[in-house]
Amino acid sequence: MKYLVISDIHGNSYYANKIDGIVDNEKPDKIIILGDLYYDYTNNYPTRDDISNILNKYKDIILCTRGNCDNKTDEEVSDFNFFDYFRLNIGNKIFFFTHGHLYNMNNLPKDIDVIVYGHLHSSFIIKKDDVIIANPGSISVPRGNSDNSYMIIDNNSIIIKDIFGNVIDGIKYNN
Repeated sequence: MKYLVISDIHGNSYYANKIDGIVDNEKPDKIIILGDLYYDYTNNYPTRDDISNILNKYKDIILCTRGNCDNKTDEEVSDFNFFDYFRLNIGNKIFFFTHGHLYNMNNLPKDIDVIVYGHLHSSFIIKKDDVIIANPGSISVPRGNSDNSYMIIDNNSIIIKDIFGNVIDGIKYNN
């Protein structure tokens, strides 16, 4: 299985429109969205319908976590469910996916091998004790000199790429 992980779109239709090209290039089996889909920091939602139309095309393959900026209306315009978190077994490792405002490197859930979360808008992959901690950054609003980015996860590796498909970072977790 191949997973495309996107986080923190924050109502930016310019970057949301890049998702179709990323999907065409990467050909993921599933798309994981780590929250903060529509809220654009100005407290209005001028592009909510545009972005929901883009994402709803992939409703059958989307798994989505609820971000700290997501609300009931966001869920109502989305044809897929929002979860606080979920676990997946990928490559015989237990992955934990969440937005990052509740669980993160400072509050790790129990019995996991990998935690993947957004919220920080800065991409990284680190190892803390026996847990891999990975953040795809933000596709729309990067911080801390990060690139606009996304993540690819398969049965052997975690790779962060910029929106043009260039590899920024990666780790093999099954050797």
